[in-house]
Amino acid sequence: MTSSRKPGWVVWVTGAPSSGKSTLARAVKRRLDSEGRPCALLDGDEVRAALVPRPGYAPKARAAFYETLAGLAALLARQGLLVLVAATANRRVYRERARKLSPRYLEVFVDTPPEVCARRDAKGLYALARSGLAPHLPGAGTAYERPSSPDVIATGGRDGRAAAAVVELSRRRRRG
Repeated sequence: MTSSRKPGWVVWVTGAPSSGKSTLARAVKRRLDSEGRPCALLDGDEVRAALVPRPGYAPKARAAFYETLAGLAALLARQGLLVLVAATANRRVYRERARKLSPRYLEVFVDTPPEVCARRDAKGLYALARSGLAPHLPGAGTAYERPSSPDVIATGGRDGRAAAAVVELSRRRRRG
């Protein structure tokens, strides 16, 4: 039996650590939930914590983690869900792989200045990077490759205009 449900799509919310990705994704999810639209939120930190063995942060481990996360998001999207992914994915190649795997894809860039990210870093990752204990932190020890042409640009995680734009784009794409 085949489903008549249209495939969903993946909304990948990217940005430097502590830029506000999770905050923005949760705001979008609340809006979608209030409209009764089926969606799922895959927060990179939460997915990492659920995986066994827990993925590391060295370049090969990071690449494997993002391949897994992109595959999981695409799997859920093919079942008709709108999947919000809040994850740094610091290299464009990670996000392009997610785009190729997904039935539909939307990229959202949370553009927060590095000094703001470091100032509000609740996990202390930027301090660890400065001390040499977190050499693979994107934006500090490892490069963060900004998206070349994101669908939506948010100025921090509390950007209500960006959250509304994501919801509106999902409406247009759902009809199309």
